[in-house]
Amino acid sequence: MERRFRVRLDELLEDAVLDPAVLRGLLPRLEQFLEPFVASLNTTEQGLHAHHYVAGLVSDLQRKNAEGIAYLHDHERQGLQKFLGQATWDQRPLLTELARQVGSELGEADGVLVFDPSAFPKKGTASVGVQRQWCGRLGKLDNCQVGVFLADAAPGGRAPLDRRLYLPEDWAADRKRRRQTQVPKGVVFHEKWRIALDLLDRSGPDVPHGWVAGDDEFGRSTEFRAELRRRHERYVLDVPANTLVREVVTRPDGRRPPFERADLWAERQPASRWKTITVRDGTKGPLKVRALKRRVQTKDEGGKVGPSETLTVIRRLGAEPQTWYTLSNARRSARRATLVRVHGERHRIEEVLQEGKGEVGLAHYEVRGWVGWHHHMTLALLALWFLTLERRRLGGENPGADAAAGAAGLQRPAARPAAGAGADRRAGQPRAAA
Repeated sequence: MERRFRVRLDELLEDAVLDPAVLRGLLPRLEQFLEPFVASLNTTEQGLHAHHYVAGLVSDLQRKNAEGIAYLHDHERQGLQKFLGQATWDQRPLLTELARQVGSELGEADGVLVFDPSAFPKKGTASVGVQRQWCGRLGKLDNCQVGVFLADAAPGGRAPLDRRLYLPEDWAADRKRRRQTQVPKGVVFHEKWRIALDLLDRSGPDVPHGWVAGDDEFGRSTEFRAELRRRHERYVLDVPANTLVREVVTRPDGRRPPFERADLWAERQPASRWKTITVRDGTKGPLKVRALKRRVQTKDEGGKVGPSETLTVIRRLGAEPQTWYTLSNARRSARRATLVRVHGERHRIEEVLQEGKGEVGLAHYEVRGWVGWHHHMTLALLALWFLTLERRRLGGENPGADAAAGAAGLQRPAARPAAGAGADRRAGQPRAAA
């Protein structure tokens, strides 16, 4: 290992040493943190349940479900279980306050809102929305529930914003199972990209940002990209390698080139079209990619040719090479390095969800119904945001996917970065490309 990277590693290890004094006053700060959230709940009892549940989520319990959290506080489990899975309290005000706080603390004009579907393996068929479907956590088709999540990835940090359970079409049409799992009458089948748009419309306006990003499950939908353009959102979205593209050029004979797979097109591009970009320094040396950028067109599901977009092919170099294909509606003048950076921010929501599952029991719920799933996820997102604020209070940055996110992952005080410009998108220039 080069000396400069060894020095940096030693610095990081030194920063990881936790002074017990930094945790002093943690619970009073948690109570103060929760005040604006629980203010909207119906009763004082519900407010107490919310306090106890979130405190349990940020505790060192091995299994952070309602029963374990109730016993942690020496309470009967039925009250907390009822609060979580049956009580009729409105979650929207809590998520609205979450988006407002994230926007105020982290929102910046160059930030990225990121979508990601996340799976929760489940046994049996009784839990709402469960069926055999792709489970990224297991890397295969399996019995699971899938939620669509929205997070903010900004230069100053990352934070969760919103969530919704994906209800498969068979479930949406099954009256008996809907009734058994408390699915509201107004909930109908929506593709994941439509759910993402709902999350964006609900939480996006409160969080200043300049970009939207997501994996190829979202990018493959031409309707999704069209809706983002209609909303004047600037995006960098992954697309599958077999996406049909053609360059926006005219050949000498006056004809347009034919459509072909993005991966086959990229393979025959000359070396002169590729550029090496250093993404960031890593513990094993600089992380570099090779990137190719060209204006292309694609076809929609009906075969109609769409508007020109920027195709950026990104190849990670090193021992674990990987290639991504992305489409963006950014202006032609958008720098290749900028598009690579925005694409890289997409992976930060995976870090957020990994922290959630590892630190605040995001996947520990044992509820079967629609109401319980959304109640648990709402309170877990609040717990994640509290931990983020604790790190910011101490001057530490988010530790990333390889470090703890909870109290043990807090770093010692350091200089807090200056706040970014963070102008609200409605006060600036539209983000859609011409």
